[in-house]
Amino acid sequence: MSRLIVDRDKCNSCGICALECPAVIIEVPDPEGLPFWIDGGEERCINCGHCVAVCPLAAVGLDTMSPQNCDPLEKKLLPSPEQVELLLKSRRSIRVYRQEPVSREILTKLIDTARYAASGHNAQPLQWLVIEDSKEVKRLAGMVADWMRIAIKEMPQLADSLHLDLIVADWEQGNDRIMRSAPHAIVVHAPADNVMAPGAAPVALTYLELAAYSLGLGACWAGFFQLCAAFYAPMMEALQLPEGHKSLGAMMVGYPKHRFSRIPLRDEPVITWR
Repeated sequence: MSRLIVDRDKCNSCGICALECPAVIIEVPDPEGLPFWIDGGEERCINCGHCVAVCPLAAVGLDTMSPQNCDPLEKKLLPSPEQVELLLKSRRSIRVYRQEPVSREILTKLIDTARYAASGHNAQPLQWLVIEDSKEVKRLAGMVADWMRIAIKEMPQLADSLHLDLIVADWEQGNDRIMRSAPHAIVVHAPADNVMAPGAAPVALTYLELAAYSLGLGACWAGFFQLCAAFYAPMMEALQLPEGHKSLGAMMVGYPKHRFSRIPLRDEPVITWR
């Protein structure tokens, strides 16, 4: 629960905070009145901070966040539409890495950015596991290969669709197509019974991937790793997640060995207008 705090000396009763409140719990009774919460507002507040962020006069706050504690939005630092388009179109899934470790400071920065991704009802249910040791990444990749061998026998339809026999054959020849010899992996996890978490996880990992690209890093979704974490009990145990948590996605991270010079073609979008 939170408490709405209004600075009487700054508030001009514009009502923007009420208009932007996702929970619709703020009212401004008259042109000169101060914003206040409706009955039950304290329990219904999702602590998203919209009211704090939107107030142009820094007059509205919550007891969980004051305007002074929130970073100002510096518009001069925002990229242009052309720069955003280039960032999104030129992002590549990186599968060839330099064996140079990424500092813990930079890995932390990626997660610090990813935590601002949208989550339903501002639940913020996600937690993070950083597999920092490249030897541990390789060990876990070996466990994925073990699961693949089982899947080939027990889940042949899935194994055939993913060509797991080829992945295992490459692994046995020293070619890691599971974790691509990435120096690091980042796993996002949450309580298994949290209904918001499965939707929040891919959004947060997308934020993380784009943040990695902007910092000169490479990243790639670790799909085989995540499948294994979902089906293979030894992998679940190896990850040592908090009790009741499950893995919701994983990302390889490292410095790319090569740089891309062009944006490859993609299919034209199929759009239905109504």
